[in-house]
Amino acid sequence: MNILVTGATKGIGRAIIERFADAGFNIAFTARTQADLHDMEQSLQSEFPNAEILAIQADMSKKADVLAMAEQIKDRWDSLQVLVNNAGVFFPGEVISEADGALEQMIDTNLYSAYYTTRALLPLMLPQKKGHIFNMCSVASLQAYPNGGSYSISKFALLGFSKALREELKQHKIRVTSIAPGATLTASWAGVDLPESRFMDVKDIAEIVFDTYKLSQRTVVEDIVLRPMEGDI
Repeated sequence: MNILVTGATKGIGRAIIERFADAGFNIAFTARTQADLHDMEQSLQSEFPNAEILAIQADMSKKADVLAMAEQIKDRWDSLQVLVNNAGVFFPGEVISEADGALEQMIDTNLYSAYYTTRALLPLMLPQKKGHIFNMCSVASLQAYPNGGSYSISKFALLGFSKALREELKQHKIRVTSIAPGATLTASWAGVDLPESRFMDVKDIAEIVFDTYKLSQRTVVEDIVLRPMEGDI
């Protein structure tokens, strides 16, 4: 069994990889930084010696990198059971005052990376009439908030992509799930003066992804919303 997680050397992406590797999956993952890829590849290979590990350097905001990454996957594997479109960036700001190009940067990374990755790798799922695509959305996909600006726009778009994909792929028995986490303890929150208990644990997100995948093929969870117990931050 094979899984690809994009943008996956830290935080939620890494937790998802470790959860699926623990269940016996072969792992492919992407990141922009070669050093991060190398360190994670070594760590995974040590912890899961029987797993096939494929670490691919790619800037997921660039279509050429996305397509090259997909070709490496197709050269190595003839099927893909799970795709997690996790690559994303967040730049705070308001629509009326954020830096020029903020929308383009976040649309390229948060939406187009998922769009092009999915299109390129569906040929590994369609013939087997089986597979599961997870798109890492956000509570910002559901409700705009102050200083969310173009990030919220990009995440609304990703949720729309998930819904369109679900309609197209249900006839092919391929499941599509959007995951919309609230505040999760990742590097994005570094420096914030709040206790860890105020955030969700990345392992909780990974566990819900795995449990959703493990449901029978007769069932699909279309949307999952998760928030810290005490609410949004």
